[in-house]
Amino acid sequence: MTDLLLLPGDGIGPEVTAQVRRVAQALTPDLKLDERPFGGVSYDAHGVPLTDEALATAKAARAVLMGAVGGPQWAGAPRDKRPEAGLLNLRAGMKVFANLRPALCFGPLAEASSLKRELVEGLDIMIVRELTGGIYFGEPRFIEDLPGGGKRAVDTQVYTTAEIERVARVAFELARGRRNKVHSAEKSNVMDSGLLWREVVTDLHRREYADVQLEHILADNAAMQIVKAPKQFDVLLTDNLFGDILSDAAAQLTGSLGMLPSAALGVAGTPGLYEPIHGSAPDIAGQGVANPLAAILSFEMALRWSLDRAAEADRLFAAVEAALAGGARTRDLGGALTTVQMGDAVLAAL
Repeated sequence: MTDLLLLPGDGIGPEVTAQVRRVAQALTPDLKLDERPFGGVSYDAHGVPLTDEALATAKAARAVLMGAVGGPQWAGAPRDKRPEAGLLNLRAGMKVFANLRPALCFGPLAEASSLKRELVEGLDIMIVRELTGGIYFGEPRFIEDLPGGGKRAVDTQVYTTAEIERVARVAFELARGRRNKVHSAEKSNVMDSGLLWREVVTDLHRREYADVQLEHILADNAAMQIVKAPKQFDVLLTDNLFGDILSDAAAQLTGSLGMLPSAALGVAGTPGLYEPIHGSAPDIAGQGVANPLAAILSFEMALRWSLDRAAEADRLFAAVEAALAGGARTRDLGGALTTVQMGDAVLAAL
């Protein structure tokens, strides 16, 4: 069985994933690694961004780690064959419904944040985003011509009680091991799906998690509070669309998108999908300057959540922190290290 399947993807994906491979081989040489093309490179080679064989390999692995997908060269591809469609199909095929996006500010990077040190120093938020429902997957979705000219576009926001409950349960369980507080973000004031979200979360909390502090917050207010007083949040639970937006906002508080990992989990016993939350960054692809720490920390999450290697995960997290404390910085953090040199710094700290 493959322990860790690597899907390097497009743009800077192969560059940062190569550093994950180096770290994995040094820290856990017994792990069985495998690799498949994914995203735009898979479309170029096979006509689809995710082949059936790659998906089958992912579902049979213990964990999957991807780099990033997409780029302007595939803008003209059919919508269902674009790299991003491959990512959505991978998430759906692996049935990973709970996206864990930690926004953690390492002490040495407090000055790198766009906010004042006192607002972000010690920041530790866990965003739990529903990943396989909502407006990204809802039907109907289409663009149609209108009589007399012009077009109309339709996307559908759909959630069921079961979809909301299963991701809310993940958030409450996580909170019990942290600071025991959940903020649930939606737009129940204007959206029926948001109203159902609030009702389901409230009912589940009453039935099973009354010991956890629960606060409901409108998603637009959550966006404001993230930049006003981010340390008030412990676990932030939200749907697919709002989670996508809020997690990127929270990421910038930590100093750079290049610092933020993520995990996507399904039911117990199934493989998790791990990825840095940054994109393929085509503007710097091939230059060797991308920050690999988000990808390396995604591997740290894989060690912890899917590979039963908590001790190795602790070592890797400490190594990243030590490298930063020693002054290691890539360009996005105000430094001059290359992607490989940052990988070297983590390896030296290990």
